[in-house]
Amino acid sequence: MRGGDRQQGTMWSRISPEQRVPEDHPLRPVREMVNVVLKDMSPSFARIYAREGRPSIPPERLLRALLLQLLYSIRSERQLMEELNYNLLYRWFVGLNADDPVWNPTTFTKNRERLIDAAIADKFFERVLILAREAGLLSDEHFTVDGTLIEAWAGQKSFKPKGASDDDPDDPGNPDVDFRGQKRSNATHESTTDPEARLYRKSNGTESKLCYAGHAMMDNRHGLAVDGRVTEANGRCESEAALEMAERIAFRRATLGADKGYDTAGVVRGLRELGITPHIAAKITHGAIDGRTTRHDGYAISQRKRKRIEEIFGWLKTIALLRKTRHRGKRRVDWIFRFALAAYNLVRMRNLVWGTT
Repeated sequence: MRGGDRQQGTMWSRISPEQRVPEDHPLRPVREMVNVVLKDMSPSFARIYAREGRPSIPPERLLRALLLQLLYSIRSERQLMEELNYNLLYRWFVGLNADDPVWNPTTFTKNRERLIDAAIADKFFERVLILAREAGLLSDEHFTVDGTLIEAWAGQKSFKPKGASDDDPDDPGNPDVDFRGQKRSNATHESTTDPEARLYRKSNGTESKLCYAGHAMMDNRHGLAVDGRVTEANGRCESEAALEMAERIAFRRATLGADKGYDTAGVVRGLRELGITPHIAAKITHGAIDGRTTRHDGYAISQRKRKRIEEIFGWLKTIALLRKTRHRGKRRVDWIFRFALAAYNLVRMRNLVWGTT
């Protein structure tokens, strides 16, 4: 007998979201780790909120929601709130009951500066690393560093001469601009949309874009990110960021792998002064790496392992949607970059400890 296609306007259910989520769902171990991290961060949250007044949306829920945005490649906070309104899996992860109302997307905007000023992303990242260390997933010996470009949320048409007056365009929304024959550089031009972005290209034969430089340091044992930051995109940013991040592992008799772009006298000398062995890919000519380093078997192992850092950047750009940032200003881009590195570590730790894929 064929059943009737009856439309039901309302529905009651005695099954909680906790029961609806399968026991083997990949978000379960992630949520378990996140809850441990957020519980440890409770004193940090208490310091940035007033003791009196109207209760705000718990910062723990805001951070869980932002994690969902990164894990499921949700392109905007408005779309995130739309999906959180009807997706029981998302509600369960964030901590909302089936009938709880979702908040306005502008809530993230209003709370972002507060979270940035309190360095919440840094604290969250460090707490995730503590979990990884307690699980025996980190070593203190072998690391890799590398950098990538993050396209800024600014168009080429916004890159104008500094102090230039705005003439009435033919189309205010999308004016006609002719760059032919013009010499544009960061010394004479800046973006009116994001003044902190810089016009830069990483290699010959590629186009110049308004962008930031993202840097990460990886533990070679299991490919976890142990440090990261966003800097201005320029020719010195990778070397300077590498030496800054290397201070984290200084004087541990550690090794630090990198590609040929780091094979300079300044980087090699700086690492050796920190007590770190530079396992940097050697240039064919005019390089600073010599036989003192390349003759050891560990150097060849580091050259194989260092390529895995590209997996981190690949995940950030394809899954976490950081190929082109949705934020303006270096502080905001750095905040979401660090938070995305923590999200990557959570996924990697889930795969390593719980064996899910």
